[in-house]
Amino acid sequence: MAQETLLKEQFDGVLRLTLNRPDKLNALTPEMRQELLTALKDAHDTSEVRTVILTGSGRAFCTGQDLNDILPDGTGEKPDLGDVLTQHYSPIIHAIRQMEKPVLCAVNGVATGAGAGLAFACDMVFAAKSAKFIHAFSRLGLVPGAGASFHLPRMVGEVRAKGLMLTGMPLTAERAADWGLIWEAIEDDQLQGEVLDIATGLAKGPTSAYAMTKHLIHASADSTLEDQLVREAEMQRRAGNSENHAEGLNAFLEKRSPVFK
Repeated sequence: MAQETLLKEQFDGVLRLTLNRPDKLNALTPEMRQELLTALKDAHDTSEVRTVILTGSGRAFCTGQDLNDILPDGTGEKPDLGDVLTQHYSPIIHAIRQMEKPVLCAVNGVATGAGAGLAFACDMVFAAKSAKFIHAFSRLGLVPGAGASFHLPRMVGEVRAKGLMLTGMPLTAERAADWGLIWEAIEDDQLQGEVLDIATGLAKGPTSAYAMTKHLIHASADSTLEDQLVREAEMQRRAGNSENHAEGLNAFLEKRSPVFK
């Protein structure tokens, strides 16, 4: 029986997606990429899913593209790597960024190349203390992909982004946390439990407000202050008229925990 390369588990409003080729350090095949994209789209459209966790099995999170899939074929033809990004990786990055629910990443081991790109597209990144992030495209004579050249400079600044991408030097989880690249570095044996606890808490929260908050933060990168103030007012108007705001306010006045939709 063929091994499932993407595991899906759902509990208490949380969907956990686990990349599952541990013997290949979860390197991504075309089938895995399509499975992941379909699962993310389904999560977006399924009301029972309120938070998503992306993680890996074994000792790696993801080492990016399986290089065996981009070697020349029997005729000597090489795949167009630009098409590989456009057709296979860009849709996954868009699906993560456009998810109107929190997307958490639990980096359980090394995250290399497109694997690191997947992680940094998520809303909150947690990493085992043994984990490392490596942008090794330059070692193959390639450039960063999977959104890395967009996210990394915005998260750690141009100087650090260039250093990581030009040298391909590993970045430890604890230094990544110090730089603000990830939310927290966690003891290896506690990673999955802590991330699940946080995800479960978020799943009980006001998903509509989370979606608007994410929209505001994403828009701020290319926005003027005036445009952002206008955008905030519009989002707050929508939030203020929502059932979740009414429930939150009533729960505060009644001194009870809110039950959000």
